[in-house]
Formats: sequence, structure tokens, C-alpha cells
Amino acid sequence: MKLYTHLNFGGNCEAAFRFYEEHLGGQITMMMKQPGSEHAVVHARMNVAGVELIGNDVPPNHFKPVRSSYLYLAVDSPGAADKIYAILAEGGEIGMPIAETFFATRFAQLRDRFGTLWTIIHERPR
Repeated sequence: MKLYTHLNFGGNCEAAFRFYEEHLGGQITMMMKQPGSEHAVVHARMNVAGVELIGNDVPPNHFKPVRSSYLYLAVDSPGAADKIYAILAEGGEIGMPIAETFFATRFAQLRDRFGTLWTIIHERPR
């Protein structure tokens, strides 16, 4: 049995996956487009941070941004958290700006320019 994270996009799945590949060190393993379409992705896969992420485009009039699920990205240093936060926040919406908390040296929540919700954390040593 396997559990995957599957994201829907409103026409920018390929752009999102290429962005995540470039900035998060992921690797796209599949990008299948709808026959007769240059842009509509029917199935995309990538390995990023040890997880297989799956995505596709839905008709823009049916697309609704994710509302209650976050991709939770735990990083190895405060500097990595700051860098990734800056990249994902550009053109997005900040829910909680990156800051130090009682449980993390860095913690933030945001929606990136593609509509994906992210939690970024560098946990305090236990």
C-alpha cells in the first residue's frame, strides 16, 4: 500500500512542477499532457524531499485552491527555511510569516503562486 499527495491545478500544473523541481531539488519523473493540448497536464509525478508528488490540471472553471491541507516541508537549517520561504512566498499569500517559535527556529505557512498551501519548519533540537 502507498499513500500519495495529489494536487490539482487550474491550468498551471507543468509550471508548478517545474518550479518545485528547480527550487526544491525535486525530479519530475512523468509529465503526460492531454492529447491535442500543449498545456493541460493529465498526470505528472515528481520526487521531492523523499515523497512522490502527483498532480494534474482541471478545467480552470472547476479549480478551487486547496483549503485545508498543507504540504509540510521540514528542512535541515534555519537558512534553508528562510531561502525556501522567500522562493515560495514570491507571488503568493502569507498565512504566517516566517519566524522563530517556541517549537521551531523557523516556522511559516503560506499559499504559493500556484495555489498550494505550505508549512515550512526547521524544528528545534529535542
